[in-house]
Amino acid sequence: MGARILSLLLLVLSATVGVAQTGRMTLDIYVVDVEGGNAVLFVTPSGESVLIDSGNGGVAAVRDAERILAAAKDAGLAQIDHLITTHYHGDHIGGLAELAARIPIKEFIDHGPNAQPNPNMDAFLQGGYRELYSKEKHTVAKPGDRIPVAGVDWRVVTSAAEVIKTPVQGKATPNPYCANFTPQTGVNLTEDDQSLGTFITFGKFRTIHLGDLTLNRQFDLMCPNNRLGTVDLLIAARHGNVNAELLSHALRPQVIVTNNGTRKGAQPDAMKIFFTSPNIEDVWQIHFSQLSGQEFTAPGLFIANLFDQQQEAMPLAPLTPPPQGQQAPPAPEHNGKAYYLKISARRDGVFTVTNTRNGFTKTYKPRSTSS
Repeated sequence: MGARILSLLLLVLSATVGVAQTGRMTLDIYVVDVEGGNAVLFVTPSGESVLIDSGNGGVAAVRDAERILAAAKDAGLAQIDHLITTHYHGDHIGGLAELAARIPIKEFIDHGPNAQPNPNMDAFLQGGYRELYSKEKHTVAKPGDRIPVAGVDWRVVTSAAEVIKTPVQGKATPNPYCANFTPQTGVNLTEDDQSLGTFITFGKFRTIHLGDLTLNRQFDLMCPNNRLGTVDLLIAARHGNVNAELLSHALRPQVIVTNNGTRKGAQPDAMKIFFTSPNIEDVWQIHFSQLSGQEFTAPGLFIANLFDQQQEAMPLAPLTPPPQGQQAPPAPEHNGKAYYLKISARRDGVFTVTNTRNGFTKTYKPRSTSS
């Protein structure tokens, strides 16, 4: 017992010293526009950093690495302490080599082997990625693991198509939304199913990032009992595509952020679920989406990015998808200046969201215990 108390005292002392050195009192979260990936940077009061995903590859790799680096510079970071790669799709790990060339990364965290073989991705995983993590710390995370981040309880809840079995907050409770969902059968597991998802607690503030976790795996995580409890901020999985009601409604977030692209995520069927979530106050979007039109989008104040080829007016109706089998026209480009949403959370549960495009800020107070 004495050793445990000493350990806790050292943890508190370390966090206190870190706050004194940085002057930061909040957990700062930067939701970065990587055009439909889900790159999110967390910085604790002590200055410790966790980056989840590193943006697109190919011709977009430099663009996305620079956008992440801009957020890191705003946070005053000289390195990334922990990089979580949720899964091995190009829009989540494609920018890693370019990012690592610009800022040191001290720990690489992933779900383990690639479950969706691809010659180009496997070549990178076995070459460039292995070379990067062989020089630093490499962790394969499993559900139930904790990522050691001072002052924050950082819990792994999904990884390698497995989910946490023990409750994160108190005890598990029946999830009434499970009855409305039928899992899809006979489908092969993809890298989306492998997504390394984490539940983050900072004092009374709670948030979650699940990568591209599929609806079937969301069902495994949340049904028949909700083992996660509630969150204040839901960083929507799947780029802002459909998140099942059994997840987004059961978690009862005050705020939802969709990390969507110009024509990737934030479509009507997804937005209707977000806007009707119990206890929801606002939905914020990292990007204007042609898929939603005025009827299914957040107000402009809550949207961080537009795109380079501006229309004279936003259409009321969502974009009509092309007939099956036909290619949609190219998505509008957004290669100019990108803006991020910044969330600053206090230990008492109060948090503020800022749109860096227009300076609009809104503060959210903790919900009542009866909600």
